[in-house]
Amino acid sequence: MSKWLRIISLGAILTLILFAAGCGNSKEKTTGSSSVNKSGEKQTFKLAHITPTDHMWHKAAEKFGEELKSRSDGRMELEIYPASQLGTEADMVQQIESGSIDFGLITAAYLSARAPEFAAWFMPYGFSTLEEANEARKSDISKKILSSLEEQGLKGLDYLFAGQRVMIFKDKQVKTPADMNGLKLRVTPSPPMQDFYRSTGAAPEGLPLPEVYAAIQTGVIDGMDMDLDATITNKYYEVAKYGAVTNHMVWPSVVIANQSKFEGMPEEDRKIVTDSLEAAIEFAVTTRSAQEEEFKNELSENGMEIYEISPKEFNKQIEEFDQIYSEKSPLIKEFIKTYRK
Repeated sequence: MSKWLRIISLGAILTLILFAAGCGNSKEKTTGSSSVNKSGEKQTFKLAHITPTDHMWHKAAEKFGEELKSRSDGRMELEIYPASQLGTEADMVQQIESGSIDFGLITAAYLSARAPEFAAWFMPYGFSTLEEANEARKSDISKKILSSLEEQGLKGLDYLFAGQRVMIFKDKQVKTPADMNGLKLRVTPSPPMQDFYRSTGAAPEGLPLPEVYAAIQTGVIDGMDMDLDATITNKYYEVAKYGAVTNHMVWPSVVIANQSKFEGMPEEDRKIVTDSLEAAIEFAVTTRSAQEEEFKNELSENGMEIYEISPKEFNKQIEEFDQIYSEKSPLIKEFIKTYRK
C-alpha cells in the first residue's frame, strides 16, 4: 500500500510542477510583450529639416528634443540635422521611408506634389494670423489630410508653422497683381503656389534655395515668394529693395515619420513623442507671432522698404484658386469651404 501511495504522491508533485511551469511561461510571455519593458529602452531619434539653425523650425526642433528628454526622464534624445545636411526634402523622405531617419520637418509645399490634399493649406489669404492656422491644424479635416500620407508608408504626425508668405522684389515696388506681369519670381516648386503666381501673370521659377541669393543679385530673377524669417536668415535684404508683407499664404511643415516604425513603438512612447511635439509646435507659434513687428523693423533697418498690399487686390486670383483646387479633391474642397471667410 505504501508503494502505491508513493507513486500517487510522486504523480501529484509532477503535476504541480508542470502546472507551475506552465503558469510561469504564460506570465513570461505576457510580460515580454507588454509596453513596460519595451518603453524602458533608451532611444536616440534622428530628425532632419531644410532650414538654417536660426530659423523657427530649427528652434522648434530643439524644443522638441528638450521635451522628449524631459518627459522620458532622459531616456529619449534627439539628434537634429538642419540646413539640408542629409540632402533635399526628397532625399529626407526617402530616408524616412527606409527608416534611417526617424522624423522629418517636410514642407507641405513639397508634399503637395506627392499627396495633392496638402495643396489646401496654400489657399490664398485663408488665414489672417498664425494663431488661426494653428487652430485649424487641430481640426478633423486637417487630420484627414495628414492621413493621406499613409498609403505611402508615412505617418503625418502634425503641422509646424513658420511665418506666412510675403513677396520680395529686387528693384520694383509691386502694388497690384498687374505689376507682377512678366516678373520672374522664385517660387517653391509646389503646384498650388506656382499656380497662384501664374494667375497674377508672373513667371514662377523653381530654383533651389541655395541658389536664390545669387539669382536675385545678378538679375536672373526679379524677386521671390518667401517668409520674413528666411528673408532675414538668408540676408535677402542685401540684394532686394522691396518687401511686400502680403501674408498671403501660411507656410506649414509636416512632421512625418515612418508609419510602421512609429506605430510599432509602445503606446507610452508614442504619447511622449506626440505630447513633446505638441509643446514644440505651440512654442513655435507663440514665439513667431510675437516676432512679426520685430522682423519687419529689422528688415527696414537693413535698407529694405517694407509695405503692405490689401488682400482685395487679389480677389480674382483667390476666386480662381478656390474654383480650380476645389475640383481636385473633396478634402481640399471641404478645407476651403471650412476656412474661407
